[in-house]
Amino acid sequence: MKKICLFIAILSIAYAQAQEVNRAIIQELKDPYPTPASDWLQVENGLNASFVSVDDAFKHTAPPKKSQLKDQWKERAWRGEKVHAQALVWSKTPIEQISLTVSELKDDQGSRIAPDKIKIGYVRYVLTDHLGDLKSGCGIPKGLDTSLVADLIDTSTVLPLAENTTRPIWLSIQVPQEAKSGSYRGQLIIKSAQETKILPFEINVLNRILPEAKDWSYHLDLWQNPYSVARVYGVKPWTKAHFDAMRPYMEMLAQAGQKSITASIIYDPWNGQTYDIYESMIKWTKKKNGQWEYDYSIFDKWVEFMMSLGIKKFINCYSMIPWNLKFYYFDEASGKKQVLEAKPGETAYKNHWKDMLVDFAKHLKSKGWFDKTTIAMDERAMKDMLEAIAVIKEADPNFNISLAGADHPELYDQLLDYCVALRHELSPDLINKRRRSGFTTTFYTCCTEPFPNTFTSSSYAESTWLAWYALNKDFDGYLRWAFNCWGPRPLQDTRYGTWLAGDAWLVYPGVRSSIRFERLVEGIQDYEKAKIIRAQLKKEGRNEELQKLEMKIKAFETDALSETPASTFVNEAKAILNSF
Repeated sequence: MKKICLFIAILSIAYAQAQEVNRAIIQELKDPYPTPASDWLQVENGLNASFVSVDDAFKHTAPPKKSQLKDQWKERAWRGEKVHAQALVWSKTPIEQISLTVSELKDDQGSRIAPDKIKIGYVRYVLTDHLGDLKSGCGIPKGLDTSLVADLIDTSTVLPLAENTTRPIWLSIQVPQEAKSGSYRGQLIIKSAQETKILPFEINVLNRILPEAKDWSYHLDLWQNPYSVARVYGVKPWTKAHFDAMRPYMEMLAQAGQKSITASIIYDPWNGQTYDIYESMIKWTKKKNGQWEYDYSIFDKWVEFMMSLGIKKFINCYSMIPWNLKFYYFDEASGKKQVLEAKPGETAYKNHWKDMLVDFAKHLKSKGWFDKTTIAMDERAMKDMLEAIAVIKEADPNFNISLAGADHPELYDQLLDYCVALRHELSPDLINKRRRSGFTTTFYTCCTEPFPNTFTSSSYAESTWLAWYALNKDFDGYLRWAFNCWGPRPLQDTRYGTWLAGDAWLVYPGVRSSIRFERLVEGIQDYEKAKIIRAQLKKEGRNEELQKLEMKIKAFETDALSETPASTFVNEAKAILNSF
């Protein structure tokens, strides 16, 4: 009985901790460069509200320009597509409380889009930094210029509004696949104690269907960090409370079309670059007799959990070539953790890995996972890659391999999952050849590229632009190294380490999305829609319309962003896409 009571008490504490994180009241930081109060003199008294473009970012302490305001929001959407809008509230006097509600969407024939398909929340301001004259967001110095940017989409629909401040609102509508085509009208209702503002909007649902996210062809690979979730929620890794805390984040990722599971098979594969170090999901034990034992229980739990959510194409295992070339294990003879330092090509390295890989392959085959598992490396030198591959193939010639890094022609036929940096272009013929062999070819951005990127200082449309670039270059998808590698104060400050702010996470604790993440998913939807339209136009011989679409797709070049904002390319391409 005492054990049962203790178990219930532990569960209660874990539940309370999770609720505390999810309901945390966010204390925003002060604007480093507040707008002068004189800028608010011409603003009308009381509560002001309007729709605005999803491409525009608004300063917290400045009123919007009249040219940025929209009387209503109109959008075209496919059945199964998620669309979104941005609105603003602003006031030169404090307002104690403003609440948000959205009406049910109806068309003239009485068809409805239910309220549970509509999400609304205030957008919170977080601290970011800016490159200035620097050419890369890697290894940045301390003391870069900072600002507050609107990015975090809160779950709260009730907030006060301080004097001389602006607050964005994010509205998302998931159009059901079974929705009837037609024009659906609704209202965003914004209330204070003194007044109510009603912003009308209209969604024109087209007679086209976007497949479910699990069926998207786009290969999205945002690396997950389960250890960040454990730290933020104050739970022990791999307990029920830990999995319960992770579930809504990984569901969010699955709904974005995520394909790969990030598994760490050694301790600290990235040499401590994250605030929460990746621990090994496999326990390596050197027995007293010198033999090795491998415990896969945590690895299995993690993989089974992710697969249960629909993320199951690849299991990418990091890494045989960690950034510090240190391999930790438990030594039974000494009763302590020990570390082996060995380089690819050395006998000690081969001896350490070969037996493990043989055993790992046997385990994976017993689980039915061998064909989808890759031994994954991140930005490693060619010499080291070739040495590691030799060990892998000696252990099992059918082992799959993954690399995110530079363009290595020597490896084109050896990598099941190959992701090259944005600066590298692979020929469509090569990508198609790999595709016919069942291989996946993607691209990535990291701290290197000032733009396009997903930093909190990046323009919102850059996140959408990325999938259009993949379409232009015939890539299968996109990789970003960090879905949720949260820093010490992730709800306030998106700076961490020596990378530009926002590099380390796309979503926030409390199961809070971001404008960057929502716009990223928007681009993936565009990618899927464009492929459907392109195939239809080819099949029907509508060459003139096909050429018009292809011309817009071909405009997505990185060099063009030096002169023209990403939003211009995105909006022009989307207009063509939604005209069919």
